[in-house]
Amino acid sequence: MNCPNCRQETLKKITFYKNQIEKCSQCQGIWFDQGELRKSKDEEDQFLKWLDIDLWKDGSKFQASNSSKICPACKVNLYEVHYGDSDIKVDVCNKCKGIWLDEGEFKKIIAYLKNKVNTANFSEYLKHTFEEAKEIFAGPEETTSEIEDFLIVTKLLQYRLCSQYPAITGIITNLPLTK
Repeated sequence: MNCPNCRQETLKKITFYKNQIEKCSQCQGIWFDQGELRKSKDEEDQFLKWLDIDLWKDGSKFQASNSSKICPACKVNLYEVHYGDSDIKVDVCNKCKGIWLDEGEFKKIIAYLKNKVNTANFSEYLKHTFEEAKEIFAGPEETTSEIEDFLIVTKLLQYRLCSQYPAITGIITNLPLTK
């Protein structure tokens, strides 16, 4: 496979957060086959596991522009899209669902997701908890993975409750235990 950036350089297989992906040794860009970006993100930070950005999920928010880059797998033009509601633009293949990240974009994505987790308020976490509970039965991932996601967001909901409403937390912790 040739690099979408350099076009002449051949991509090399590497292990990236326990996943086999392709990387350009010249420009340091990385190619993720479908699902590999999510898996790498999940390995990088387990607390981000529940937070998945599906670039193709919402057609009304999907704004793509032509890219001059060519998919290394399909040899078709890639499209440039925003990663979620961030200002990070990634190149995606509409055919194989692969994703090309330029050097440093993976770190930007992780920072963006961590910021989303750290700035969400209690009501947003409550909403996410219900969404994750529904996904246990409806997917899109395996049931055990969806249960793990639910438990993570529930733990984050608990942390947000404690930090956003310390008075309520104090009342709960001071309730007498009954037998």
